[in-house]
Amino acid sequence: MLWPALNTANARVADKYRDNRAKRVLHVAVSGTGDYSSVQKAIDAAPAEGAVISIAPGTYREVLEITKSNLQLRGAGASPSDTVIVFDKSAGTAGGTMKSSTVNVRADDFYAENLTFANDFNATRPQTPQGSQALALLVTGDRAVFRNMRFLGNQDTLYAANKSCAGPNGQPCLPARQYFSRCYIEGNVDFIFGDGIAVFEDCEIHSTRHPQGFITAQGKHYPEQDSIFVFNRCKLTAEPGQQNVWLGRPWRPYASVVFLNTEMGPQIATAGWREWHPGETHYLNTVFYAEFHSTGPGAHLEERDPHGRQLSASEAAKFSTERVLAGADGWQPAKIH
Repeated sequence: MLWPALNTANARVADKYRDNRAKRVLHVAVSGTGDYSSVQKAIDAAPAEGAVISIAPGTYREVLEITKSNLQLRGAGASPSDTVIVFDKSAGTAGGTMKSSTVNVRADDFYAENLTFANDFNATRPQTPQGSQALALLVTGDRAVFRNMRFLGNQDTLYAANKSCAGPNGQPCLPARQYFSRCYIEGNVDFIFGDGIAVFEDCEIHSTRHPQGFITAQGKHYPEQDSIFVFNRCKLTAEPGQQNVWLGRPWRPYASVVFLNTEMGPQIATAGWREWHPGETHYLNTVFYAEFHSTGPGAHLEERDPHGRQLSASEAAKFSTERVLAGADGWQPAKIH
């Protein structure tokens, strides 16, 4: 896994979006020694202006619904694996993929650090083509930060989405920005999906066992939608022997995914990108799929599907974290700790 040292200089930088964050700290311990033994009970008790929720090591089997802005969840253990929030709903058992998530972040200015969000539905049940979608995280809030986290699942592990969208014939989609730094994300089919504006920086993206794997399933509702996934300085790994993993397939006719400075293991399919349903859909004709300075045995730069492109240095600079996530308010998530 990739756990680089924190940038101590950035840790001292005050972020203007959090200047008014409440200083109240709520302590959660599954042992019963904290203010609460349930994370959701602490969330429910947090004041409207926000709070810091410190979570002691342990396993918390519960579903989290976060509808209050300015909440921080911080694991108090030595590593993300010490503090685990897990549940086992699925599309089949919950009545739909979007109802299966263990952690649901629907409010703005959310921050999580040093925790594991997991969905272990497949731990006791086989993974089947229908009904096994099981989210660890659903996030539709704007300005969400996830630092030094683990996200564990198989199909549809992480849903990074917009705030709301009525499609091209209604109100335009409202963008939501999410920043993932030094995270470990695992799954096998479409396990990073949605239509948010998401940057994954210094993350390990790990493919679990499956006959055919897909890392991303980005999908925009219309061509002009402000929506993109950017992976920068990441590492793509897999279970031993896993092969035939694709960088992505377009969930909808329009999709935007960029890999920058990413180390790719031998599991990555030579063509890199694949059609949603080959022979049935033709979404690759309208996607923006791109790479810059991919390295490793999976970086088959000269053999990629022709719908993808290799960026120049000047083109790649347009997809820096600062540019992608700034928005009208100049958000700088790298400075938030």
